[in-house]
This record gives sequence, structure tokens and C-alpha cells, in this order.
Amino acid sequence: MALETSPTAPAPVRQIALAISQWVGRLGAVWVEGQMTQVNRRPGVGTVFMTMRDSAADISVPVTCARTLFDSLNPPLVEGASVVIHARPDYYANRGSLSLVAREIRMVGLGELLARLERRRQLLAAEGLFAGELKKSLPFLPSCVGLITAPHSAAERDVIENARRRWPGVSFETAYAAMQGTRAATEVIDALARLDRDSRVDVIVIARGGGSVEDLLPFSDEGLIRAVAGTRTPVVSAIGHEPDTPLLDLVADVRASTPTDAAKHLVPDMAEEVKGVTWARDRVRSLIRQLVEREAQSLAQLRARPALAEPGTLLEARRVEVTDLRDRGRRAFGHALSRAHDDITHQQARSRALSPLATLERGYAVVQRGGGEVVTSVGDVADGTPLRIRVADGRIAATTTGVESDPRDQAIEEGHG
Repeated sequence: MALETSPTAPAPVRQIALAISQWVGRLGAVWVEGQMTQVNRRPGVGTVFMTMRDSAADISVPVTCARTLFDSLNPPLVEGASVVIHARPDYYANRGSLSLVAREIRMVGLGELLARLERRRQLLAAEGLFAGELKKSLPFLPSCVGLITAPHSAAERDVIENARRRWPGVSFETAYAAMQGTRAATEVIDALARLDRDSRVDVIVIARGGGSVEDLLPFSDEGLIRAVAGTRTPVVSAIGHEPDTPLLDLVADVRASTPTDAAKHLVPDMAEEVKGVTWARDRVRSLIRQLVEREAQSLAQLRARPALAEPGTLLEARRVEVTDLRDRGRRAFGHALSRAHDDITHQQARSRALSPLATLERGYAVVQRGGGEVVTSVGDVADGTPLRIRVADGRIAATTTGVESDPRDQAIEEGHG
């Protein structure tokens, strides 16, 4: 029943919202066909939020489902999949929003195809074929580029012309293969193996223009994916346009959004490289010029110092110091010699004073018997005893003819006794 309202008796918002909810609820559960364009799985929330779009008109409606239902789908649901859902319309009064609460989801047509591709992607990813550490780096300037594409295709023209526009000296080794249809995957695998065996080829490009999902299916073929993963040569994937994402993009070492973009990854831009070399050359020249100027200033400052400007000044000062030291050394050495001479003279005089030769020089003599015994008393010799008399300048041989005692000496000896 229609609500009776008037300017003087308006209905509150809650009443209108409740009425809308009741009217929407009368529709009951319905089967709806469309394309899933957005999937939002919020962490920790048991509800998955999606957007379902009409395939023929620009109309969409929000869809929700339980996480358990979403996770149980096999193959899994991906964005862009075409589906048929069994859902109940629900009007959320608090926000004034309408959504479909899905109770069952079925893949149909393209949606089922995309789901199979997603399941294949997950299986290959679990094997590690898409791991980043397996990616090979592209050479900076390849001597030869291997190109796999369809004969006389726009992709071939885009890659070759744009690459040669960037670096005119680049060469290509082209291996033609079907780019769609049942034979496409097999021919691409054969061409890939042939180019990978060619030692001249430094990088391989697989290029194709845009197309429908069905047209690009060969580039998600499992055999082709494994062949690309096993190549020793880096591979660039240039399939379709930016939104197209075949599995080849994931396993290739570099993904190019278009064949034209692939040329930017293959070779550097000569004009940019020339600019870089020119800038580097000018920068090096500037740095060298600054270094030379700085060193020249340092040399000028050094030459301006007194030690280098008048080097004789330092030599003269050192010459005077050496002369003074030499004179001091001579004087000190002379004084040392004089003192040593005086000491030697004194020691010589003392030695001479203590020496028996000095006593002998005063007229004394030393008398020895033939055996060398010194005669100290007349009792030590008898008549006829051979004697040797030592005087200051030699020896005298003699024989005693007699001895006599001196009474004074005897008295002295007795006094000492």
C-alpha cells in the first residue's frame, strides 16, 4: 500500500527506509547473470564485497557473499569473470544502499575460462615458475635480438622500427609462428627453442598485437610457460595491450605492455646515451679543470713561501749553525786533548817518580847474584860470588873480592829491632 503523506504529515526517514526494504524484499531470490568487475576481500571480515556489471549496459549493482562460499568456488572467482548468481536483493536501511546477497555462484562462458586460467596460474606459481629470483637481466646492448611473431604483422613492424629508431645498429633474427589458433603454442615453442640454441641471439621477444581473451589463450599454455622458464636466453613478453595479462607475462624475464614498449626494453636510446656521454665528458673535464686549478694554486702558495722563494736564506742560516757547531766542536776537542795531555804528563811524572829507574838515575844500583836474587846484605855474598849490577843505562858483571860491614847500618838495624 502507498504511504499517505503530506507536507503537514511527512513520514520519517526510518519509515520510508523500512517501506523500501519491504518492497525490495518482495522480489525474493532471483538468478542474475553478469560480469564481476570488482572483488574485495577485507582481512578479518567474513563477507566478500563485489560489483556485478551488466554485460550489455553500463549498469552495475553491489554483491555480497559469505567468505566460505567464495573460498569454496573451484575454479576460483576472478575479476572479469562472467557468472550466474542466485541472490536475494537486500536494502540496507542504515546507509540507504541496495545490494544482492549471493547464495550460489556459477561460472559461465568466459568466466569459466578465466577461472581455469587463474587455477593454472596458482599451480604454476606454487611450483616457483614465476619467482623473481629466476628472472634474468637483459643485456645493455644486445648484438642480436630474436623475435617471435606472425609474418608481416603490425607487432613485427612496431618492434623492429622502434628498436632501430632508438639504436640503428641493432640486428634481428626473426622466427615466424602462428600467434593464435590451435597451432600457435606449438609453433611458438619450436621458434623459442630454435632461437635459444642460436649463440648469436642475446635476448628473445615474443610479440603479438591485442585481441580477445580467447585469441590470447595460446600465451597461457602450460607447455609454453614451462619452455620459457627453461630458456637460457632472457625472454621479453610483448603480448596484447596493457590490460591483457596472459601467463606468459608472469614467467617472462621482462613484461612489455605493448610491442612498441618492448623496443624500449631491448636497446637504449642512442640520443639519450649521447647526451649522457656528453654530460659525463663535460663533467669530467670540469672536475679535471678544477683539480688542475686547485693544484696550481697550491703550487703558487708553496712557491710564495720564503723557503722556496729564497732557498739560500735557509742554507745560509744552516751554514752559520754548522760553522758554529764545528768551531765549538774543535774547541771542545782541543780542551779535551789539553786536559788529557796534562793528565798523561802528571801520570808520567808520578810513574817516573815511583819507578826504580828514577832511583837508578840518581846513582843507585841494584845488585843481583847469578841466580837473579837481589843482594840486600853483605851476608848474602862471599868472596868470588859472581854478581850482576843494574844501573840506569844497563848491567855490569862483577865478582866480589871481599865484603865489609858498615857499623852504622848495623846500629840502625839494631835500633829498628
